Amino acid sequence: MDYLKAFLVGGLLCLIGQILIDKTKLTPARILVSYVVIGVLLGAVGFYQHLVDFAGAGATVPLTGFGNTLAKGVKEAVQEKGFLGIFTGGLKAAAGGITAAIVSGLLASLIFKAKDKS
Repeated sequence: MDYLKAFLVGGLLCLIGQILIDKTKLTPARILVSYVVIGVLLGAVGFYQHLVDFAGAGATVPLTGFGNTLAKGVKEAVQEKGFLGIFTGGLKAAAGGITAAIVSGLLASLIFKAKDKS
């Protein structure tokens, strides 16, 4: 049942993104940034945690989950360090994911040869 919940929630987030790409003039970059911002806002008000509890990876893997991680990290850092936590909390909370993305990109660039689009 957990897999079904994760698939449905993650799939719904992807479906909304695809509809936005197909039916609006928003660029994919703006849609991605919007997903992160929505995740931050939903995480800041405490709603996103309910979605994570329900859907697990279906809510944490998409970009809205990254935004939620940033919001949660900032909230915890502000409680610990005060005002300075605003600047350090998000990066500290998301450091593992950011590092994984950089290392994966580096490995892909070493393994595969870049080609022109033409």
